[in-house]
Amino acid sequence: MNKTKKSTSNYVDFINYLQTLGYTEKTTETKLREVISFTNWCSSKGITVYTITYRSSLEYINYLKNQKNSKSTINGKLAHLRTYFNYLTNGGHRKDNPVENTTIKGTPEPLSYTILDIEELEDLYYSFETENIDNSYRRLTAKRNKIIVGFMVYQGLNTSDLKGLLLEHLQLSKGKIYIPVCNRSNSRTLELKAWQLMELIEYTNEIRPLLIKSVKNPVDYRQLFPYGAQFNLLKELFKKLKRYNQKVTSIKQIRASVITHWLKQYNLRKVQYLAGHRHISSTERYLQDDLESLHDMVNNLHPIS
Repeated sequence: MNKTKKSTSNYVDFINYLQTLGYTEKTTETKLREVISFTNWCSSKGITVYTITYRSSLEYINYLKNQKNSKSTINGKLAHLRTYFNYLTNGGHRKDNPVENTTIKGTPEPLSYTILDIEELEDLYYSFETENIDNSYRRLTAKRNKIIVGFMVYQGLNTSDLKGLLLEHLQLSKGKIYIPVCNRSNSRTLELKAWQLMELIEYTNEIRPLLIKSVKNPVDYRQLFPYGAQFNLLKELFKKLKRYNQKVTSIKQIRASVITHWLKQYNLRKVQYLAGHRHISSTERYLQDDLESLHDMVNNLHPIS
């Protein structure tokens, strides 16, 4: 069956589907018109309604925006497409609905960080001096701090993540680390780099036992990085990082850089998991490619299932 015949048959089945749901003739015509328009756009992009991804559906929304459609008009068109994709999933033609719960909401707060490139991020880790330090205590803290920099650069951890880590969250035999739920972040289990494993073994067996003796009134002795009531560790650490790269400003900037680069390697859902975001809209804010114009208007609301 050629594409034209398949599309015609598909439209007829879609009309029958709408009729079983009780839609009026006028509404059925409107939905069919939107589906045909959408299908034609897909064809112009070399994709089909059976293979279009969530990311490509954002491009379609951007196309509608450039056609000077209002937010309410775009939301109406998306509602018609949701019905169509529900028809496709119910019929076994797709496994998912790429526009499920996607709505044009408001203007999210834009990111205001200078994004560091991959080389700059890794240089923060590799340049972190730990050996040529005369003071033995400072040498120990430097090794601990380099591990923290590694967690920021390779796992994208923020301050809350670091504070919430317990010794038991390390899974060194598996080469992984468990990040527990904290504040507004989901839990996740992340891969560790081989060089991180070597340093963590040294830290847990030799360095941490020595450092823990110097912590006055630690919040919790089980913490991977035991600290007192005031968590000033990162303040001194970032003074050192800034000497390596003047563009460095904060742990939020490093995390934003890491997430931005993840998005160039993985799909949105995987990055959402890696970052611990509870909502996909939080991950979308970090997109830095040709969909940037979409960030002013798109806020996807569906949670991880």
